[in-house]
Amino acid sequence: MSKDMKQRLLRGEVVSDKMDKTIVVATRLTYEHPKFGKVLRKTKKYKVHDEKQVAKIGDIVEFYETAPIAKTKYMRLARVVSKALA
Repeated sequence: MSKDMKQRLLRGEVVSDKMDKTIVVATRLTYEHPKFGKVLRKTKKYKVHDEKQVAKIGDIVEFYETAPIAKTKYMRLARVVSKALA
């Protein structure tokens, strides 16, 4: 990757780990509606490549954008920030 390209680093919660070497991570965006002022929440799910299969459901993880790995998978796991309780 060249110096001038920026990598997006995102943080989210693992909602599924049933696939082989892939986890599904949900990120939450909170924003205020420009006209009405109401606070809205938006959730987006990403398929993240987890080579060593270390992340489990409920973990908070950081992941980054990369070249496409599969048809819908273009993110890689950077690290597990915190493990799930219980």
